[in-house]
Amino acid sequence: MKKVNFESLDPSIQELLKKAEKVRNHSYSPYSQFKVGASVLTEDNEIFAGCNVENATFTSICAERTAYVKAISEGKTKFKAVAVVGFQENFVVAPCGTCRQFMSEFGNVEIYMAKPNLDEIKVSTLDVLLPCQFHFH
Repeated sequence: MKKVNFESLDPSIQELLKKAEKVRNHSYSPYSQFKVGASVLTEDNEIFAGCNVENATFTSICAERTAYVKAISEGKTKFKAVAVVGFQENFVVAPCGTCRQFMSEFGNVEIYMAKPNLDEIKVSTLDVLLPCQFHFH
């Protein structure tokens, strides 16, 4: 995992991070108080953003899956990058194991993980974060 500066990133990735940070504010997280925003960049350069949504049944939907599902519901299934911005001010948040496996269904992507102020950004790939993916096709 490498650390990068926001200003050094391609404008499309900067926008991806900004949208993830903004949508984080819409998080419905009354139980954990842990707000997460994510956005996904499609192969044709569209951005879809989503936040985590909790439920009293404790069956929550993570921000990454929300963003992917929004894109997939619009016919997009090829992705280049994902941005994740969590509530934590002291460290970046990586996608959970369920999200990693979910995203792997649609191929390897770059993952940009940032604190809300976007001053610390870590970059990895899905293949590095989930080395033993399983697929049925």
